[in-house]
Amino acid sequence: MTARIVSIGTALPDTRVTQSALRDLFAAQPGFDRKSQRLVGAAFDAAAIDTRHTVLPQLAGTAVDGLPVRDGDTLLMPPTGARNDEYRRTAPTLFAEASRAALAGSGYRADAVTHVVTVSCTGMFAPGPDYHLVRDLDLSPTVERYHLGFIGCAAAVPALRLAARIVGDDPTAVVLVACTELCSLHWQTSSHTDQIVAASVFADGAGAAIVASADASHDGLDLDGFATHVLDDGEEDMAWTVGDSGFEMTLTPEVPRIIGREIAAIAADVLGDLADIDAWAVHPGGRSILDRVENALDLDPSALVPSREVLRQYGNMSSATLLFILRDLLADSARAEGDQVAALAFGPGLTVEAARITVRRPAA
Repeated sequence: MTARIVSIGTALPDTRVTQSALRDLFAAQPGFDRKSQRLVGAAFDAAAIDTRHTVLPQLAGTAVDGLPVRDGDTLLMPPTGARNDEYRRTAPTLFAEASRAALAGSGYRADAVTHVVTVSCTGMFAPGPDYHLVRDLDLSPTVERYHLGFIGCAAAVPALRLAARIVGDDPTAVVLVACTELCSLHWQTSSHTDQIVAASVFADGAGAAIVASADASHDGLDLDGFATHVLDDGEEDMAWTVGDSGFEMTLTPEVPRIIGREIAAIAADVLGDLADIDAWAVHPGGRSILDRVENALDLDPSALVPSREVLRQYGNMSSATLLFILRDLLADSARAEGDQVAALAFGPGLTVEAARITVRRPAA
């Protein structure tokens, strides 16, 4: 039985900040010499991002109660526990908002959901987001719940793969997949290149999808197949660890180069003839990653416009980002029945996650 994404919902924190404002704030940190300030300017300006959303209004200069992250123009470094407390306070609302939007577009009632798969790598607590969705959405207390944590930017693909396997085993299953990432909680005020790059791209957001058996009366995205591939290089180049002052991201300049070097062979292996692909959903880990993928796969510049547009408007929201791209492809009237979509995402390891997807439109 083919599993289908029948709807996708997204949610964003209320606070929206321009890339230029974040650049100027980060460059103004005490102890940043001229070289560091130049690196900040170069990284932020090259990111191809206009705006990002955050659960921290203080980053936009709004004085509110909550996690203290700013004193004037100085960014503070709260301990990990305080950052995680803010995640626990704010993440459930975004999980629920995106999930309600997905349900609203699906044609299913909340009590039809049989399984919940939640995804996040920017906070942790128990009972966790999966439990809160049962309460917040008034789901059945017998719903099966799964949580995928610390898989990073690639995690939406394994979450959809799990949903597809659940539906394949039980055609009556209705699976809610929900991803929420609050990357801004872990901003590090360091002049180290890795932290500057991370600060220049990561943002907050949530995405959710309803996955169920294919139904000819409802358009959607059929989940035809999945693949995963661990690269020989990159274990130390993309990493995510828990430190005393938040979760610390390692993202070296080698990441785009490794992806660019390896992606052509991997894509051909897991996706087949790339000439058959009509649309691409590539996780925008950063502009340079998209550039390397485009060049390595010899894609027309228009192919990655959906990924670049999501990056421009929202930044890199880690696992939630791919659902924003798939949402836009599903809503795009230019995408016709039978169009083939290739999804690619990259996570710590380095790990490449891929999915083969078919656009389905109901007969008029």
